[in-house]
Amino acid sequence: MSPNERLRVRLEQSGHTVASLAEHVGTDPKTVARWIGTGRVPHRRNAHAVARVLGADARELWPSLERRTKGTADTDEDLVAVYRQRSDVPAEQWRGMFAAAERSIDILVYAALFLHEQISGWNDLLRDRAEDDVHVRVLIGDPDCEAVRVRGEEESFGHGIQSRCHLAAMHYRPLTTAPGISVRVHSTTLYNSLYRADDHMYVNTHLYGVNAYGNPLLRLKRTASQGLFDAYAASMDAVWRTGLPLEE
Repeated sequence: MSPNERLRVRLEQSGHTVASLAEHVGTDPKTVARWIGTGRVPHRRNAHAVARVLGADARELWPSLERRTKGTADTDEDLVAVYRQRSDVPAEQWRGMFAAAERSIDILVYAALFLHEQISGWNDLLRDRAEDDVHVRVLIGDPDCEAVRVRGEEESFGHGIQSRCHLAAMHYRPLTTAPGISVRVHSTTLYNSLYRADDHMYVNTHLYGVNAYGNPLLRLKRTASQGLFDAYAASMDAVWRTGLPLEE
């Protein structure tokens, strides 16, 4: 009998092979073989992916998952996808996420001019959402602050980022009087750019010396309280409290 007989039986009943299951989950067949043959417990995200493929419950296949996470948040369950760089996500996918918002839209960036450059009618989209009682908050960088100046030097971008912050302010200034939309300027060190629509979020990580469009992007969906999604949302709230209203 295999150390994980439940998994072996479920695999056999499903009609999948070790190789086909590995392909569906995105891992190596040797790894799947170890889950069966040695009883090794996979990472939580892989465990749930296997369960979906086999039509089973992850805790049925690996009962220790229940013990491992009892009383703790499933932080990794919020992670939907990872993109090698922000530019891998098409503009229509960005538009779709924000257009579907029903409660809130939050944006924390230095400039993120791609929103205006690649999404036609970006300001109109935000106005439309606000008119449907969606609470919109936008945080952009203060072009004169030390953090923006340093980021420009780190990315060998010189005054480019400062100029882009000025442009972002110009783009968003018409929204400062729109009901339901608040635009603030911040001077914090930006560890991640955040783009949130209800329970969906993109987190644009910042690698040292790399422009934002070339940095990895996390796609999150809120599935548990105090998970990864909530941690980033709290970061947005913290910076929001430090911001000052964008002058008209």
